[in-house]
Amino acid sequence: MRRHLKYRVKPIFLVALLPFIEVFSPSAFAGETQAPVSKAEEAALELVRGNAGQAIAAYTEALKDAGLANDRRATLLNDRAVAYVRMGQPKLAIEDYNKALQIFAEYPAAYNNRGNLLLALDNATEALKDFDRAILLAPGYAAAYSNRATAKVKLGKFKDAIQDYTKAIELMPSSAPPLSGRGLAFLATGKPHAAIRDFSRAVQADARFASAYRNRAEARVNVEQSTEAIEDLSRALAFDPSNGEIYVVRGYAYLSASNAASAIKDFTRAIELDPKLVSAYQGRGLANGLAEAFEDAFADLNRAIELDPRSATAFAYRAFVYKQDGQPDVGLKDIETALKLDPDNADAFWVRGEISELQGQTEAAIQDLRKALGMKPSLILAADALTRLGVGADVSEDRDVPGLGIDSWRVVVRSNSYYAVSDDYPGVRVPLEMLGEGQPKLSLWDIQKPPHASYGVLHYSGGTVLGKNGSEEAELAAIIDIESGKVIGIQPHRQGARVARWQWEEDRLQVASVDGVTDEFVLRAMRPAPTAPLASGQRRTYGVDGESSASWAPWDQPVGGVGRSNRQAKRAQKKPKSLFDLLFNN
Repeated sequence: MRRHLKYRVKPIFLVALLPFIEVFSPSAFAGETQAPVSKAEEAALELVRGNAGQAIAAYTEALKDAGLANDRRATLLNDRAVAYVRMGQPKLAIEDYNKALQIFAEYPAAYNNRGNLLLALDNATEALKDFDRAILLAPGYAAAYSNRATAKVKLGKFKDAIQDYTKAIELMPSSAPPLSGRGLAFLATGKPHAAIRDFSRAVQADARFASAYRNRAEARVNVEQSTEAIEDLSRALAFDPSNGEIYVVRGYAYLSASNAASAIKDFTRAIELDPKLVSAYQGRGLANGLAEAFEDAFADLNRAIELDPRSATAFAYRAFVYKQDGQPDVGLKDIETALKLDPDNADAFWVRGEISELQGQTEAAIQDLRKALGMKPSLILAADALTRLGVGADVSEDRDVPGLGIDSWRVVVRSNSYYAVSDDYPGVRVPLEMLGEGQPKLSLWDIQKPPHASYGVLHYSGGTVLGKNGSEEAELAAIIDIESGKVIGIQPHRQGARVARWQWEEDRLQVASVDGVTDEFVLRAMRPAPTAPLASGQRRTYGVDGESSASWAPWDQPVGGVGRSNRQAKRAQKKPKSLFDLLFNN
């Protein structure tokens, strides 16, 4: 009795994942206790059980059968290659994939699997050729589309990658990895709202998909949803409690919410897990500096510089602590070093702006703070410093695009990115993410009826996209919380003849999207009441008891935390000093 075992490999994304293979489970042989188990079946069973070494031995024995047909021999070589990958022997795996394709050149799984291995070995160019061949042989091979998309991401071909991920999602809509992969591609191309949609769908498909929670947290940071970002990072840690980098990211999130105690706790935990994690020392040093625990701050930042002498961020943070400690001239020397190491380090310009403000050099401060904010729009403290100085962000680079506006709304472009702005809502700046080629022409501004009168939906053309029936026009809709001045989501509203269905309930909005998936947004009724914005001259302070002496939390959502202090430091009573870096984008 011979059984052909078909294998498919789980898609690889920004980190390499082990192959996902389909084999017979032991239950497949129920009722056949009298029949002898072949070496091939034994090998498959061992691979399912995680015994890669025993599987290799059994596959080797099975391959000694001189009567094997070429396609069957190729299958066994492919499967043994998978086992070699599990054993950390990529050279032997490549040899088996090559042998399989020499004797059976029309075997798409072997091309896909070899491409996976090449991708894991950072050879995306050669991997792409294998995925192309797999798709040519099997046009419905979903995993190959997903893997080819990942190769294109590594090669910087994001637009093509999004098309391949979309095809993979059409072929396997309930699979989380291609959704997460497309989300990463959207995030890399400056479309965080689209990324959030895909990451949310990924965790709906697989609630234990930890990387999707972490990735969604990064996207939420980009759109000023810090509370939700912290929640996502906590979920990610529930599935991966030994991941020090996630603790670092959550530490920065707590720090941005004026919760120095929880931030220090997370940075400390990250250091316990990895005593050489530079980002954790940097974060804890900044947190201690904000709390004016200067001795501890200097110790952490000196350790970060010792571990990575070329970390511009560590020098910038130490300059900030010097400024807090009344030594701005010493801090400027660290800023000089930081900018030599990285001339485009936004943190260095932010801190230099703070020092210039302290020294009464207002124009220089404004220039540096605006430059920092332009480099990294998430630098809230740069915006706060500008507010203190009586100015706002520099909008001089905005260029009006005639013919795209509607009513009081107009469209501006900066650095090839489009935004909708309105004099009626001066605090609102809507990023007009696109799905395809074209310009975002506004079509409708729809303020909702009570009890949702503080929400509005701005509709605009999303460009031309490739649909099942060829090119189709897309329309997007930005959901705006007028009260807080924030965009809470951007949804596809129309594509071709398909139109989304919107249902406003008391505390949530459900959108049945054009692709058949329902997305949900929690409305303000389920959230704490928003706090007042930081007034001109008001200063945020950071204590180590887990509380902030100013009624503030970033992006309108206060974040609580368990206070912890092993040092009696004064609460900071100076200018706002926190910084939420975008997931190690220092």
